[in-house]
Amino acid sequence: MYDLDSGPDPATVATATPEPTDSSNRLYAVGIGPGDLEYLTPRGERAIREADVVVGFETVVEYVAERTDADLLTCGYRDEAEALSRFADRVADGDTGTAVLMGDPNHSGYQFVGKVQAVVDASVRVIPGISSLQVAASRARTPMEETTFVTLHKSGDIAPDLRRLRADVGERHLLVLPRPYDWMPEDVAADLIEAGAPASLDALVMERLTHDDETETRTTLGELATDAGGSSIDETAFSDLSVLAVRTGEQPTNSESETSRPR
Repeated sequence: MYDLDSGPDPATVATATPEPTDSSNRLYAVGIGPGDLEYLTPRGERAIREADVVVGFETVVEYVAERTDADLLTCGYRDEAEALSRFADRVADGDTGTAVLMGDPNHSGYQFVGKVQAVVDASVRVIPGISSLQVAASRARTPMEETTFVTLHKSGDIAPDLRRLRADVGERHLLVLPRPYDWMPEDVAADLIEAGAPASLDALVMERLTHDDETETRTTLGELATDAGGSSIDETAFSDLSVLAVRTGEQPTNSESETSRPR
């Protein structure tokens, strides 16, 4: 297993070089979308359906289990190395392998892609998916070209990511994937306020996007920051499937203030 505190970060393996153009690639990393399989792309579904073996975290694999007859190798953080080793053995024997990730591998997925690529010692063809970030940008009306996106949902040092948020808050929209449970929306808000961000900025926390129990909380950065400081599931008002959007100081024409509104 990788020690993210001492390095190297497995994402550096995934991002070291561009993908090769070899069309005979038999190894894929597929983003399955935010959870509602209506957001699974046809190309991603085909890579899952045609695979001989599929690997991923149990909570991800269970979404696509009925879309394939492949052998399913599921894992958690503790047995991740074992599952990936078995996956590598199958690929080495000539099987087509597909690793599955929530959302889009390009948003918070490169550490897992890097681990897959390192253990199989071969390039992985990434098949992008729909990310909760894209859905959140639509909900919050924060165009990507006018937005700073940061993921805190990863292991290792997040100090550079926090600096980007502090530098851009108020000038650009922010979209943030929090980290359960030490950097949740409340904690990000408090950090931004401490850095001098206006407390009046609009803040939206969108949970479980595209799921039947999706909710949205609309508040201000200052109000959100008042509940900062927790480090466990019982010390936050939000789930681990949350996206925080912080809008610039420009107010929308038809603003509304409401909390925990189901979609």
